[in-house]
Amino acid sequence: MSRIEQALEKAARQREHNPEFIPVPSAEAASAPSAERGNGHRERDAALLLANPLPVSSPFLVAPGNKNNPAAAEEYRKLKSLVLRLTRGERFLNTLLITSAGSNEGKTLTALNLAIVLAQEYDHSVVLIDADLRRPSVHRYLGIKPEVGLAQCLQDHLPVARALVKTGLGRLVVLPAGGVVADPVELLSSARMKDILRELKSRYPDRYVIIDTPPSAPFADAQMLGQVVDGVLFVVREGVARTNDIREGLGSLKDANLLGVVYNDVSFTPGNGRYYYY
Repeated sequence: MSRIEQALEKAARQREHNPEFIPVPSAEAASAPSAERGNGHRERDAALLLANPLPVSSPFLVAPGNKNNPAAAEEYRKLKSLVLRLTRGERFLNTLLITSAGSNEGKTLTALNLAIVLAQEYDHSVVLIDADLRRPSVHRYLGIKPEVGLAQCLQDHLPVARALVKTGLGRLVVLPAGGVVADPVELLSSARMKDILRELKSRYPDRYVIIDTPPSAPFADAQMLGQVVDGVLFVVREGVARTNDIREGLGSLKDANLLGVVYNDVSFTPGNGRYYYY
């Protein structure tokens, strides 16, 4: 039995005991020699699809089978197309940070839904990191209760593979926050965080790493991570974002590669030429 098969068998046993928390194969198994893995790409894809899809009930997510908001799903697919065009050049820009100026602008939903639609692409796998260690919420939208996450990987040097959770939503894997911490900036700017990003970024050549962070105007978290990722998407919510906060939030990201702004939650009035966007 190959190491990949052993890892898959172990994951299946763990899933039987705890269906909500499903670690991916270990780094050792994933990095097994190609001769041992055989058709590596096919086995890798099979491993990513092994988990049963999470029973996502949030009406705000564009998960497969959720037909509550087809207009929103279409807009996120358009956003995905733009991201693919912006990131697939001579160099694959596969680590993307999502933030906003203030709270309640939809950055987490943008990160989640972009991750979901990207993960439905045959050519891509996606890791979504909940790096909002002040008010994590990715796990709540997905309806999971992870026992560990990014916080434990940073504080206790827990191997990342033990904290990843497969969603079964395409090829989407989530690294949950693992809780609220007192010193998020120190942890997110640490050498350990850079090592984690480097590991997740380079594990598979077709993988996107999407990172949800706290708002950039009041906190330094996004500013710190923005300097080590390939690109930043900045979410602005109509009717919520304030001009001074937007200016301050974008100013804090001046050293980052800003790919664009997602104008979120645009109202729709028939006949005025505008369209609904969430």
